Amino acid sequence: MADHIVARVDEFPSGARQIVRAGKLEIGVFNLDGRYYALPNVCAHQFGPLCEGNISGTMRARAETNWQRTWVQEGEILTCPWHSLEYDLTTGQCIAYPKVKLRQFAVRVEGEHVVVTI
Repeated sequence: MADHIVARVDEFPSGARQIVRAGKLEIGVFNLDGRYYALPNVCAHQFGPLCEGNISGTMRARAETNWQRTWVQEGEILTCPWHSLEYDLTTGQCIAYPKVKLRQFAVRVEGEHVVVTI
């Protein structure tokens, strides 16, 4: 395993993302209200640059709401810019294909820096 400094904490505000190269990998690192997440910059569908996509929420319909659609997970859903496949930033889980889950990388604050472990 290897550690890679992503940014200084004060240069990486809430809502920000950094796409960094760590060895042969490109990784997207995201700050969601002081919680940090890191995913590979590749969509499982056709290998598009996932971490360059929009971040928003998604629509869900559930039996307990009589199948009414509701907007959920605002700020936690990453959408691939190529074909709009959605992923939960906090888990790496694909919304449309629940069996598809991207690898997550550990992220931590160490002193003044945000560090990702590959």
